[in-house]
Amino acid sequence: MANWRYEGLSKDGKRLEGAVDAKNEREARRILRAQGIRIKKITPPSLLEFDIGEWMEEKGFAKPFGMTELKNFTKQLSIMISAGVPILHGLEILYKSEKNPSLKRAIKEVAREVGEGKTISEALEKQQGFDKLYCSLIKAGETGGILDSILDKLAEHMEKQQKTIAQIKSALTYPVIVSLVGTGVIWAMLVFVVPQFTSMLTDTGQEIPGITKFVIGASDFLGDYAIFTFIGAFVAFAALKNYIKTPSGKLIYDKISMKMPVFGGIVIKGNLGSFSRTLSTMLSSGVSLVDALDICIETIDNLVITSDLKKVKKKVVEGKTLSEPLMKIDYFPDMVTQMIKVGEQTGAVDQMLLKVAQVFEDEVNDLVGQMTKMFEPIIIVVLGGIIAGILVAMYLPMFMSAGGA
Repeated sequence: MANWRYEGLSKDGKRLEGAVDAKNEREARRILRAQGIRIKKITPPSLLEFDIGEWMEEKGFAKPFGMTELKNFTKQLSIMISAGVPILHGLEILYKSEKNPSLKRAIKEVAREVGEGKTISEALEKQQGFDKLYCSLIKAGETGGILDSILDKLAEHMEKQQKTIAQIKSALTYPVIVSLVGTGVIWAMLVFVVPQFTSMLTDTGQEIPGITKFVIGASDFLGDYAIFTFIGAFVAFAALKNYIKTPSGKLIYDKISMKMPVFGGIVIKGNLGSFSRTLSTMLSSGVSLVDALDICIETIDNLVITSDLKKVKKKVVEGKTLSEPLMKIDYFPDMVTQMIKVGEQTGAVDQMLLKVAQVFEDEVNDLVGQMTKMFEPIIIVVLGGIIAGILVAMYLPMFMSAGGA
């Protein structure tokens, strides 16, 4: 969108000049007519006013905003509302300072709809990037008159999620890099080093050991079919990735990931920690337990855990307490369900769930550390063993020849 300059007359005949923000001349004329302005002249925006970021976003080329941008927006809006700045004015300030084209456009649309009389939660629901949890909490904050507090809780919630994700990524970075480097070294040895030994061994005419034949065969295969191997691996990876996106594939993947050593604990406790923190935030904001469970279930990425939590919600609707059906879930720790039960008895379920979330998050941190310590030596031993095996296979015939001589 850009500013279209106009000259016209008001309803009472007064001369007016100004600018209107619109995508094209037709929209600009429509907006002015809706304001009761009779247009005499309208001038298109100059090239100097062209916003390339907004143009890219409108054409679908701009990168969608992520959790970091949304967290910063939420935190800044919370600060301004706490300071007594009107919502519409606060949105206008954030629009001017925002760098991400996608979020900038979303803020602009929200501000426009709020200016037309809609609530901020109604305006946010129409924009991509604001999930049901976010919009529901904003609505609860508007209803209870505690929008600044809700925004602050949302920012804290997103910050905790980011921290957990960053810790897992950081823990996996080193093993992945070591694996890639090691795989590259093995590939280079098989493709470039082993053929040099092969020609030497062929010239001697001696019998080649089985392990050496295997390594030479692997080298010949990679040398002849390297491109097809990479293409096949890429196609297989893409096919597996697409299959995991299907409901049946996702369910199988989730079941396997939950049963894996250490990593399964991270998946389970990470999802349960997210569920507990989200439910705590919803309940403390005045959202009913059933509605809060509905929204929390949508935030869980694991289909097995989602299915179990749907059963929990069904029992709650039937009149059971939250802790009763949770006790029947095998992977939900007994200590945690007891903590929730105490919260129900004392009327502080939201506070107890927050403590439960902290327990899960601490356990995830410990498991991430264990996974890093476990993966590093395994990767080094496996890669080192393969490289050592290749070297032994190549030098073994020479040692045998020297011993025979």
